[in-house]
Amino acid sequence: MISNKAKYAFRALLAIAAEPEGIALTSAEIARRHAIPHKFLEQILLDLKKAGILESRRGKTGGYAMLRPADTISFGEVLRIFEGPLAPLPCLSRQAYRRCDDCVSEARCEIRREFARSYDASRQVLDSRTIGDALNDTSYVPLPAEARRAS
Repeated sequence: MISNKAKYAFRALLAIAAEPEGIALTSAEIARRHAIPHKFLEQILLDLKKAGILESRRGKTGGYAMLRPADTISFGEVLRIFEGPLAPLPCLSRQAYRRCDDCVSEARCEIRREFARSYDASRQVLDSRTIGDALNDTSYVPLPAEARRAS
């Protein structure tokens, strides 16, 4: 599961990206619209600014605006900002690779092989889907909560 911090970051990015170009949103407005704790959101927005995704503006029309186009910001990029490496095993991570302490052979490790399949698939989706895609794509409808619990 992703953290609330990452989930709120996605909500904030989607809100800001949905605004017409040049329009900034204040942290208070984003927090109010999306039920995000304001102080928590301020830290999230600063992290996104440090990462070069958002810019902040002062003055009457101040707030946060997209620094980069929404279609250049992948879900994987944002998730890594808040969650760190996404690999389920250290031996699969590109950013934080470490051989497992009890590993005899990575090449013959069944655990590594099976987790690599799911990790590669999820990484491919997260790194190819962008904030812009999410704003423009209404074709995917997730399973209802009841159906997800049954599986």
